Amino acid sequence: MSASVPASLQHLDNTTDDPTRRAPLVVGDNDFHSVTEAVCGIPEMPKTPPAWWIAFFISVSLTGVLFAMITYLITTGVGVWGLQTPVAWGWAIVNFVFWVGIGHAGTLISAILFLLRQRWRTSINRFAEGLTIFAVVCAGIFPGIHVGRVWVAYWLAPSPNQMSMWPNFRSPLLWDVFAVGTYATVSLLFWYMGMIPDLATLRDRAKTKVRWFFYGILSLGWRSSNRHWHRFEMAYLLLAALATPLVLSVHSVVSFDFAVSIIPGWHTTIFPPYFVAGAIFSGFAMVVTLAIPTRKFFHLEEIITLRHLESMAKIMLATGMMVGLAYSTEFFIAWYSGNGYESFAFLNRAFGPYAWAYWIMVSCNVLVPQVFWIKKFRTNLVVLWCASILINVGMWFERFVIVVTSLSRDFLPSSWGYYRPSIVDVMTFVGSFGLFMTLFLLFVRFLPIVGMAEVKGVMPQAHLKDVAHLGHGDYHGDILTEKGEV
Repeated sequence: MSASVPASLQHLDNTTDDPTRRAPLVVGDNDFHSVTEAVCGIPEMPKTPPAWWIAFFISVSLTGVLFAMITYLITTGVGVWGLQTPVAWGWAIVNFVFWVGIGHAGTLISAILFLLRQRWRTSINRFAEGLTIFAVVCAGIFPGIHVGRVWVAYWLAPSPNQMSMWPNFRSPLLWDVFAVGTYATVSLLFWYMGMIPDLATLRDRAKTKVRWFFYGILSLGWRSSNRHWHRFEMAYLLLAALATPLVLSVHSVVSFDFAVSIIPGWHTTIFPPYFVAGAIFSGFAMVVTLAIPTRKFFHLEEIITLRHLESMAKIMLATGMMVGLAYSTEFFIAWYSGNGYESFAFLNRAFGPYAWAYWIMVSCNVLVPQVFWIKKFRTNLVVLWCASILINVGMWFERFVIVVTSLSRDFLPSSWGYYRPSIVDVMTFVGSFGLFMTLFLLFVRFLPIVGMAEVKGVMPQAHLKDVAHLGHGDYHGDILTEKGEV
């Protein structure tokens, strides 16, 4: 038994590996009905908890700040930001890359781990998929507002017969539009399709006509028949196969914004795998950051278990080491190239005016994850939660270092400058967190945050013979043994 788990909670510890048996993914005395009650009980609460209202009020207030800043920006101009010569890309692009990275964990957990038949994904995949959608919504705001003159954005639409002009398909910024737009569409479909059986369960349990109508519309007439399950599993598999390359391609395309330029520090081929590893790193950190308080508040410790959190800690350790390798590889490439401009760019990052940002980045992204080598820390929720927050801080600073330091000192010393964000930059970024949390809180309150059908599919009761689809739906009948006995 893990020493980091209090005695009163030791029944929740499923992280001890026993070579003679597979550790349970759902702990406690749970059956199919208790899982249904635990998950459906959250959106079916007769009265919303006061803590939820407080968090929702704060989030909505910050969202209002976000839209106020955007309105002020549009009516005044991008001069309200801290942009200057030579730093023409500031916090807007930093925030865009940061939020796109956050959105990678959901599709990775759902699609790639599903194709690899990793059963531990089941309790957290719905949660992570929701974070993907909300993060992409936040990311999509910044490319739209940083270009200025958003009132003529309709010229970007590929309608040459009306406009007599095509968008510039050679622009990496347009590649972002297609990549992020496709990723958002597929992720939304993947998230929604996985919820259909659970939405049908909420529909069948509804006690008011409003809830019955709302969940009935969303469940698309699901009746849990064999034909429905066959079609569902086929479509889910195809969407997972479609989403898998998107996880790797989207952030690769985002990195092309930088890699196709000639700015020292940007013009490098390591950016695509570097950005993908960093995106998965930050995405898992955000999932852990929100999963720990959510499971505690809604008493889901027996479904979202220590083993799930420990597995995510191991992935953060692996991707953190990949990110650390990328940092050292950049310095090696700069030295090995023999290019004075490239060498200066990286020495400037580490020892120049933005050295403070660089070493915050290294400390949070390389040093902090090393605590996950020790199981006592991987299974300590306080340590895990604090480390995940620091990782997200470090990943934001990584984007800041990449964008700002390379632009602030390029080829000509006469154009060097020091970038300082304005209050509008800061409040817009803070407001984006408000939008993210608002969407997250609405999701938690009204939709199933755990995939009930998938969780039941990995429970021991679902793997008995002669019971068709025992792991799906809200099954209340007899459970047969392998010999056919009740």
